[in-house]
Amino acid sequence: MAPARTTDEVDYQKIFHWAETQEDGEIPAFATRKNDPYEYQAGFGNQLVSEAVPGTIPQGQNSPRNVRFGLYAEQMTASAFVAPRHVNKNAWLYRVRPAVAHQGFSQLPDNPDTESCFLPLNPKIHVTPTQLVWLPFEIPSTGEITFVTGMKTIAGSGDPSLREGLATHIYTANQSMNTESFVNSDGDFLIVPQKGSLDIQTEFGYLYVQPGEICIIPRGCRYTVKLPDGPSRGYILEIWGSNFQLPELGPLGANGLANSRDFLAPVAAYEVTSADWKIIYKLHGKLFSSSQQHSPYDIVAWHGNYYPYKYDMMKFVNVGSISVGHIDPSIFCVLTAPSRDPAAPLADFLTFQPRWDVASHTYRPPYYHRNVASELMGLVYGDYGGRSDSFQPGGASFETGLTPHGVAYPEFKAASENVSPVMRISGGALAFMFESSRAFTISDFAWNSDKLHSHDPNMWNDLVDNFSTHAKEVEELKKKFGNLKLGTAGVR
Repeated sequence: MAPARTTDEVDYQKIFHWAETQEDGEIPAFATRKNDPYEYQAGFGNQLVSEAVPGTIPQGQNSPRNVRFGLYAEQMTASAFVAPRHVNKNAWLYRVRPAVAHQGFSQLPDNPDTESCFLPLNPKIHVTPTQLVWLPFEIPSTGEITFVTGMKTIAGSGDPSLREGLATHIYTANQSMNTESFVNSDGDFLIVPQKGSLDIQTEFGYLYVQPGEICIIPRGCRYTVKLPDGPSRGYILEIWGSNFQLPELGPLGANGLANSRDFLAPVAAYEVTSADWKIIYKLHGKLFSSSQQHSPYDIVAWHGNYYPYKYDMMKFVNVGSISVGHIDPSIFCVLTAPSRDPAAPLADFLTFQPRWDVASHTYRPPYYHRNVASELMGLVYGDYGGRSDSFQPGGASFETGLTPHGVAYPEFKAASENVSPVMRISGGALAFMFESSRAFTISDFAWNSDKLHSHDPNMWNDLVDNFSTHAKEVEELKKKFGNLKLGTAGVR
C-alpha cells in the first residue's frame, strides 16, 4: 500500500534544473520529488542490500541450509556465469515462496499492435527513408486497457531471439493492473511516462515514476503498474542482448551528464497474500500466462547489482561549448547500451531540456547533417524547436540513418544574419531521443496509424542558392589565382 503523498509539490515542468529546488541551501536537501511516497537506495550499478525485516539476509553465504524465518533463497542471474566481474549481474532474493511455485503456462492471444521481428523478410514491417512524425497517440476512453494491453510498437531493429536488437513502443492505459504481474523475458524496458505517473510494484520494492523521470525494469523482473493519476501515456525503449550503462565521460572527468548517485533503486517491501495472481510473460514477442495463489511480491530481503531503478531528468548536468561550435548530441546521453560493435552502441537514451546556450560566432540551430544513427524522438512536455509543428507531447518523430536533417530557410537566414544572444533555450520543455546504430523498420501499427504524418519536404523548397549571388566575386578570385585544375579547388 502506497503511503499518502505530500501536498507540498513543485511544478517541475517550470524549473530550469533540479538545483532550483535546493537553492536556499536548506539542510537536509531532498533527493526525490516531494510527492514521491517511497524511499530509495542511491547509486548506479552498485551492489545494494535491502531488508524489510532486519537480520534476514545470511552473512558470508547466499544459500544456507536454512534461511531465517523459513524463507527461500532464489538467485536471479542476468549474465553468463563466467562473464567478467564488471559485467556480471545477479541478485539474491529471500522470499516466502520461490517463483517456481505456479500452475504452468498457457499462451495468450497476440497483441496485433506489437512487433518483435524487424527483419525486412517480415511482411508486417515497413522500410522508408522518409522522415515521419506521429501526432499524440490517444488514450482509450472505453474498455479496461492496462500498461500491458495498451502497449503498441512504433519501430525497431533485429529480433529478440537473436539477442541483438531493440524495439520502441508507446503505451496508453486507462486501468491499473491489479492481481496481474508482467515479466519481459526478452529484454530490459526503459520507460518514459509522458502523461500521468506510474506507481510500479516490483519484486525488489516500489518505484514511483512521474513525467520527467524514467525507470528501467530489467529483463526477468516481475512488476505491476498502477495509475495513481488516472489515464496514462508514455514511451518504452526495449533492448535485447544488452544492459544499460552510464556513458564514458572521457575528458569531462568524474562529473557531468547523469551522475551515478542520482539513480535510485527500491527498498525491499514484501507482500504476503493468498489471492489468485496472473503472471504475464513476454517471450520472443509472444505472450504467455501462468497463475498462482500467492503474491509474486513476497521478497523480504534482497542483495545484488541487478534490480530496477529510476532517474529524474531534471538532475541531468548539461555540458556544451562555451566558446564556439555546436557539439554533437552525444553530450545529451543519459544511458547507453553497448552492442557487439565496440564503436557503435546498440541504443542511447538522450534528454533535451532547459539549458544555457553561449557559443559565439556559431550557427545556433543544429547544423544540416546526415548522421548514421536512427533517431526516434518523443516530447514529454512543452515545445521543442527543430521539428515540425506536428511534433507534440505524446507523439513521436522518426528519422532513419543518413536521412538529411535541418531547419527551414527562414530559421537558417535568421540564425545566419543575427548574432546569437546568451540565452536559455528549451524553457519549459523536455524532449528525449531513442538513438541507435541499427537501421529501424516501422511496425504495421505505426505505418497504418491515423496519427502518422510525413515531414513535408516543401519546407526546404526555399533554401535558396546564395552562392550564385557572389558570381562576380568568385570569377574575380578565379582570375586572380588562375583557373584551378579539377580536384584542386581551394588548394594553395
